[in-house]
Formats: sequence, structure tokens, C-alpha cells
Amino acid sequence: MADLVTSSTEDSSVPSAGGPTAPAAWRSAARRRAGTPRASIGSGRAARLRWIVGAATLAALAVGAVLLPWLGGLDERVLDYAAVRRPPGPDHLFGTDETGRDLLLLAFAGLRVSLLVAVLCAVVSTMLGAVVGAVSGAVGGWTDRLLMRLVDTVNAVPHLLLGIVIVALYRGSLTAVVASIALTHWTTVARIVRSEVLSLRQRPYIDAAISGGASRWRVVRRHLLPAVVPQAAISAVLLLPHAVWHETALSFLGLGLPPHMASIGNILGDGRDAVLLGAWWIVVLPSVLLIVATLAVSGVAATWRDRLVPRRRSELAL
Repeated sequence: MADLVTSSTEDSSVPSAGGPTAPAAWRSAARRRAGTPRASIGSGRAARLRWIVGAATLAALAVGAVLLPWLGGLDERVLDYAAVRRPPGPDHLFGTDETGRDLLLLAFAGLRVSLLVAVLCAVVSTMLGAVVGAVSGAVGGWTDRLLMRLVDTVNAVPHLLLGIVIVALYRGSLTAVVASIALTHWTTVARIVRSEVLSLRQRPYIDAAISGGASRWRVVRRHLLPAVVPQAAISAVLLLPHAVWHETALSFLGLGLPPHMASIGNILGDGRDAVLLGAWWIVVLPSVLLIVATLAVSGVAATWRDRLVPRRRSELAL
């Protein structure tokens, strides 16, 4: 009997109240019950490292896109046929394209244009989607059904196909490129904002505001829209890589920006035939630059999303 009592005491996971290791044991037991393993510390460090690397890479690319073409004296209209398709070397780190222009300066100038177009598209599509989602969720009824059917209709059409139709009407126009991307990517933001508004409508302070005599539009303006701004901001940042790739695809097909304007899509479109002649650097090096910029933006956006919308944690996590 004494052995049984001794064994049960030794196997018990409950720490003694007066022992010096009781607080640490309580924290470990609380973490196990709450489902918060020690590995979360490592994941937090990984997220912080991802944020630092992504932000530093994006900042370096942005500075390079602004300063390098200017410091290098790039003129997109000046052609040098004596330096056509030169491979990467000390004089031209990225080599030259089919018209003799320095590919490093040209790629960073194209990255600047692509990022500018992406930012404009993300802002326009986020504002449009936030307004539609807020109105749909706040008003409800037939307005909600009508707007959601509009969202379903836009989503039913392939975005790239619809974008091609829009830019084909105004070929070579920067405004048409921005409109083609923004008008096909606002639906995701609208759904996110609508779901957030529907959740906020069930909160007690919204009922209190309505009971106090506040109009529906005042509730939307003072309570609902400020609450969905973080979600809309995250959606805008997450749209940046998507907008960059859409602009690149449209320019690659010859339907985006004018041919003389520096753009990653134009560079790739001009260099696709040069690959067959052995000038692989015209396509590979700008593509690597585009992929690095996309990964940097995605890493920063994902970390920002995790910070603004933290995961639910148990009250037992100590």
C-alpha cells in the first residue's frame, strides 16, 4: 500500500505548492493545456527574421529602382547597336538587351514602373472593394444580394481575360493598365470587408449606438469603417505581388505599357526571341529581380497580417 502511494505521488504531474520549481511547472502545464508549445517562440523569431529580411530587401530594391537609373543616366530612347546582346561582365553587370541598353539600369527602371503600377492598382481596388463590402454588409437586404451577385459575376470571368479586353480598348495607356487590374481585383477585398462588417454588426456597442438614435450611415462611418481599415490595409499589401505579375503579363503580351517604356514585362517580351540566340540573361536576370521583389513584398505582407490580426490565445497561456 505504501509503495502504491509512493508511486502515485512520484507519477503525479501536479507540482508541490511550496516547491521552488512550482511556477515553472505551472507554466509548462498551462502551456500544454492551452495548446501553446514552446515551438511558438521559434516561430516568432522566424516571423521577425522574415520581416527584417523582407523589409530590408524591399527597401534596397526600392532605393535601387529610384536611384540606379538616374545615377546611371539611363535614357530609354537612346539605342546603342554596337553593344547589342553583350553578356554580363564588368562593364554591364546584367549584360545588354537587343538594342544595346544596359540591362541592369533597364531592369531597375522597369521594376520602378511595375511597383508604381502595383501600388496604384492596390489602392484603387482596395478603396472600391472596401466601399462595396461596407455598404453590402451594413445595409443588407436586396442591396447586399445585388452587390454580392455583382461580385460573383466579376469572379466568374477570368481576370487576365477581362484585363486584356480593357487594355485592348486603350492600348499603351498607363491608366488603362491600372484600371484593368484594379477593376478585376476588388472583389476579394469586398468579401473580406463584408464578412468583417457582418461580424461587427453583432457587437453590443453597435446596438447601443443604434438605440441611441445614430443613423445607419453614421454607424458605418464612425464605427464600422474604422474597424475594417486593418483588414483592408492587409488586403492592399497582399494585392501588390498579384498586381505586379498582372502588369508584367499584360506588357509581355504587348498589351500593357508602351514598348519604349521600361517595364519588366516589356523586357521579357523583347527578349523571348533572344533566348534562342543564346542571350539568356535578357530573360533570366530581370525575372530573378521580379521574383525577389515579389517574395520580399509577400514576406512583409504576411508578417504584417500576423501582427494586425493575431491568433486567438488561451487565457491559460502564461
